[in-house]
Amino acid sequence: MTITQELNQKEMKLAKNYVNNVYEKVTNRNPGENEFHQAVKEILDSLVPVLAKYPKYMENSILERLVEPERLIIFRVPWIDDQGKIQVNRGYRVQFNSAIGPYKGGLRFHPSVNSSIIKFLGFEQIFKNALTAQPIGGGKGGSDFDPKGKSDNEIMRFTQSFMTELSKYIGPDIDVPAGDIGVGAREIGYLFGQYKRIRGGYEAGVLTGKGIGYGGSLTRTEATGYGVVYFVNEMLKDQGESFDGSTVIVSGSGNVSIYAIEKATQLGAKVIACSDSNGYIYDEDGLDLETIKRLKEVERKRISEYVKEHPNAEYYEGCSGIWSIPCDIALPCATQNEINEEAAKILVANGVKAVGEGANMPSTLDAIEIFLNSHVLFGPAKAANAGGVAVSALEMSQNSMRLAWTFEEVDAKLHVIMENIYKNSMNAAAEFGHPGNLVVGANIAGFRKVADAMIAQGVI
Repeated sequence: MTITQELNQKEMKLAKNYVNNVYEKVTNRNPGENEFHQAVKEILDSLVPVLAKYPKYMENSILERLVEPERLIIFRVPWIDDQGKIQVNRGYRVQFNSAIGPYKGGLRFHPSVNSSIIKFLGFEQIFKNALTAQPIGGGKGGSDFDPKGKSDNEIMRFTQSFMTELSKYIGPDIDVPAGDIGVGAREIGYLFGQYKRIRGGYEAGVLTGKGIGYGGSLTRTEATGYGVVYFVNEMLKDQGESFDGSTVIVSGSGNVSIYAIEKATQLGAKVIACSDSNGYIYDEDGLDLETIKRLKEVERKRISEYVKEHPNAEYYEGCSGIWSIPCDIALPCATQNEINEEAAKILVANGVKAVGEGANMPSTLDAIEIFLNSHVLFGPAKAANAGGVAVSALEMSQNSMRLAWTFEEVDAKLHVIMENIYKNSMNAAAEFGHPGNLVVGANIAGFRKVADAMIAQGVI
């Protein structure tokens, strides 16, 4: 008999009511922040059996404290474009929870960025970071600035203005940002240079994702993509399956997507489709990774250019159609809510065996329910894509020790971290009556680590 079966129905009802009350307060206090509401509901609903078994979390108002950021910073970012005109964007940094370490989470530069997006990402980051077993808390930041179509000088001027304000709130032992959508090696370099200029010292550990020549870590670029494949591989192995001989679809064509494609291919898979924000490419014989790398990483072109060099491939406008292509494994690595209920049904009907979330919250709640009810192996984002922040924490360690590990050393550590995240999530799911449900397992495993630390540190 499982713990859930043994629990008194009264205790379960009490815990469920507590969760519902906290969620209602979140929606009332944060009106219109739909992405934040979605992230909170997905996590809170899975915590009911933990709260029923351990009422100390309710007695200490852990959920009420978890859903409220320790600090939310919003600031103006003025900068001058190449025509000499003053532009103004809005900057954000949410410092959500520091119970187990300094705030850690990426910066996203994209027109869609608002307080809801930043808070959903920061909230998810709390649990994701806890799952890595590294001493890092949850944070996130960014701006509604769009790097697309901007010159290097415009991006430099914007990032310098952004860091001038952000530098007041971050530091190696306070808050350590990294990259996310729209923030790659170029942007991190400009941000780090401006921070160094303002502070007048060389604090390498203040940002991660830096260039290898000035404190960056080998394997950091590959980490999220490699990590999601390592995680999915653990799911497959438990079912006697593997990437070898499987057909794979990967949405997106940024760092996460490119290196998920690379690692899946190394494990014997055939990746047949990927996308960008305009559309997707499909080649039943398998995509050529080197062409994708050159187009996206070097030439910064649209994925539609791929078919000019590979005429057997097909290009389709729009992104959602990518999920209509039959595959064994789907890796959504583009953005939030890209797989909705309809797309999930199509994937299931086409025989998908496993879904691993490389992006943050790429599946809607309805889509997740369909995958779970259809017995599709499902790796939730906070577990499956934790490889990026895990290696960011390893970069922080190298900076603190003034050391640089080899690619192989970091990759081996990443592999072990992803295996442990999978095992801990599976164990937590089984312990609380949801065997095989990694959504529940990851939420519970991350929550308990953070919640216990919060109780130990008192009411702060």
